[in-house]
Amino acid sequence: MLARYQIYRGPSPPPLPNGIRQDTRWRTKHPLRPTKEMVDAYMASLDDAGWRRFRKAYLALLEERFQTDRAPFDEIAKLARDGDVFLGCSCPTKTNPRVDRCHTFAALEFMRKKYRDLRVELPQSD
Repeated sequence: MLARYQIYRGPSPPPLPNGIRQDTRWRTKHPLRPTKEMVDAYMASLDDAGWRRFRKAYLALLEERFQTDRAPFDEIAKLARDGDVFLGCSCPTKTNPRVDRCHTFAALEFMRKKYRDLRVELPQSD
């Protein structure tokens, strides 16, 4: 199964999910990470249009990475078929409170489309 979790820093963090947790924030080298520029542009414009621009650019980036080197995506899918894998991000936050407007939500949709046999759990949006 492939899902997401919130990376939380601070007092009394919620329990971590059991399974493989992968940090997918822009600072990492994860294949599902967005670029810093994409995140900065979205954080400067958190409205509907800003989300649509971010999502379109982010999905295009994932498609380019997938076409260039599919192996890291296949590895994530294999891990998720064999157990539980959780894609991590700091969202939701005070600045971006909607989990359905996090790159991990779009990444899960991308993986669901590419690997139709994969069980993908999208978080409930508010």
